[in-house]
Amino acid sequence: MSAEGLFDTRKLQRERNKLAKRLMRQVGRAIIDYNMIEDGDRVMVCVSGGKDSYGLLDILLQLRERAPISFDIVAVNLDQKQPGFPADVLPRYLESRGVPYHIETQDTYSVVKRLIPEGKTMCSLCSRLRRGILYRVATELKATKIALGHHRDDIVATFLLNLFYGGIMKAMPPKLVSDDGRHVVIRPLAYVKEADLIAYAEWKQFPIIPCSLCGSQENLKRREVSHLMAEWDARYPGRVDNIFNSLGRIKTSHMLDHGLYDFAGLKPTGYADPDGDRAFDPVDFEFGHAAQPAGPRAELVNFDQEDDLDLADDDFLQPGVGPGHDPALSPGHPATADTARVSPIAVPDRSSE
Repeated sequence: MSAEGLFDTRKLQRERNKLAKRLMRQVGRAIIDYNMIEDGDRVMVCVSGGKDSYGLLDILLQLRERAPISFDIVAVNLDQKQPGFPADVLPRYLESRGVPYHIETQDTYSVVKRLIPEGKTMCSLCSRLRRGILYRVATELKATKIALGHHRDDIVATFLLNLFYGGIMKAMPPKLVSDDGRHVVIRPLAYVKEADLIAYAEWKQFPIIPCSLCGSQENLKRREVSHLMAEWDARYPGRVDNIFNSLGRIKTSHMLDHGLYDFAGLKPTGYADPDGDRAFDPVDFEFGHAAQPAGPRAELVNFDQEDDLDLADDDFLQPGVGPGHDPALSPGHPATADTARVSPIAVPDRSSE
């Protein structure tokens, strides 16, 4: 190999090392910030065959090796009987990784195609059907947490979609109780940029399975918002980061929702309030300075400047750090064996229902 080729190889390896550290750091931080995973949890990781869910599963498997707690991971895929779906790809990959898994087969594809007129958006119905099935499977597998692969860009896009088209300030929470009230849903990739997941998938060569249902529909509002965010990233670096970080710095006293703040009962206290309204002062924007992150930690989420930190130096991966301290992850901890067997997991056959 030439000197130039050797230099390029080393440079690529350095970039990949930085990427891996950044992903581990951000996922570990999100888990601790929101207490996503606790000792004894059985985490059902929903794996679609796309880059995000592959990345989520891979990162969680690595972080579990250094976790100070014991938790199990089971991968679940919903085979929606889309034409041409390669049913052998995910089982082969999961078995190669030694991950317990369950493939749930339900023909939601035919249901969606039958009920949604040609040319109309299928996402809403498909999502509702998929959600109900996965909740049922989580109950049957006795999963205590359901992990989804939504990332930072998904959260910002959802916020903008609700803002632009729904007239409501609502995003995609990193942790919530399911609408049936029976499950806790977590999004460990909440702090991760989509661009990093794309690079990680290319590096790891995940066997990506394209979606031929909603993934093939053009002119979706979410796609339009994604293009807008990409333009902002190119023309105004840091804008999307600040939108994301602002979701964790909400001043209810400076919004208009009287259900969240008692405007009607507001009275002067006679005491100075640093958060009080300075009605006659100009707004002071600190350009170039990222806002407070979503989450209870008192530091800034900076997505680009900590690449050279070693994992062992990241305090959010250490036990004893963070409010309430119930740490999910820590480097250097012995690997935790999966109590479930490494093979497909049997649940009742409901394919005929």
